[in-house]
Amino acid sequence: MIVVSVILLLVLLVGAVALGTVAFLGLGGRLKRNSVAGVRTEASMRSDETFAVANKVAGPTTAAAAVLLLIGAVATMAPGGVFGVVAAVLTTVAALVTAAYGGAMGTRAAAAVPVEETGGCGHSCISCSLKDACQPS
Repeated sequence: MIVVSVILLLVLLVGAVALGTVAFLGLGGRLKRNSVAGVRTEASMRSDETFAVANKVAGPTTAAAAVLLLIGAVATMAPGGVFGVVAAVLTTVAALVTAAYGGAMGTRAAAAVPVEETGGCGHSCISCSLKDACQPS
């Protein structure tokens, strides 16, 4: 049972560090749009601004999820083995629910950011060979 506890401890610690890093970068607005970490929904991936907004909003709950994983990691070392494993599973489920709630809030915040209007041909329709296609119908 000690091997299971050590493996759970390591997995939960790695998860806590990863979530804590994403939360820290997201709250500070330094998490760049990517395909690996952060709130990655259709609304949040529209622009760098929407990605930053989504991750700032999700940051506190992501940090809370990291703390929950740390609590689970500490609980794995509790005497009795079974209690530690059960506590690790429960805190992991709580961390997933917390992070998912933050992601949903971040998605809503990103969807509320107004979409920039862009023209079909940009600002040089006069010299564009497709200028007639840019005109409203």
